[in-house]
Amino acid sequence: MSPIVSDAPVASPRYRDLDAFLGEVERRAFVMAELATRDPDEALDLVQDAMLAFVKRYSGKPQAEWAPLFHRVLQNRIRDWARRREVRNRWTAWLHRSEDDETDPLQQAPDTRQRPIDDQLDGLAAAERLRKAVADLPLRQQQAFLLRMWEGLDVRETARAMGCSDGSVKTHLSRAMGSLRERLQEFQP
Repeated sequence: MSPIVSDAPVASPRYRDLDAFLGEVERRAFVMAELATRDPDEALDLVQDAMLAFVKRYSGKPQAEWAPLFHRVLQNRIRDWARRREVRNRWTAWLHRSEDDETDPLQQAPDTRQRPIDDQLDGLAAAERLRKAVADLPLRQQQAFLLRMWEGLDVRETARAMGCSDGSVKTHLSRAMGSLRERLQEFQP
């Protein structure tokens, strides 16, 4: 058998580096998006959109800057998704309201951030409890925690990715850590 010869042009080292970088962050980015959206399809769309936007806008930047830039793009996409969802929920509540209904639909809307206690206590493993606890964090705390503790970005890189100050990153991370400690202590024997 003869080897398969490809007519495709040989990828440049820059392209290979970019492809390797995106391959490295792809799974973790998906998990971050899924924690924020709680929907794997939405998460996949967000990650793909973030990767495309990153490549179009920042592929020419130095490789050392790629991680915070990519995470900034991803976090912006997640925040935009959350804002759109909030607006969509408000409109849906108003549209499904009857004319003689005097109650404010926003006041009656269920809090989607809360999960039933039964879901948390049904024999979940520690890793699953942590995942759920992180998913329940407010979005900015979730971003700070995942970028600092999971992605390993330093404070400055995290601030750049989140589009805020170093002090805000420290505040959000501190609050996230406190909330996670408190939440996970519920399960200690």
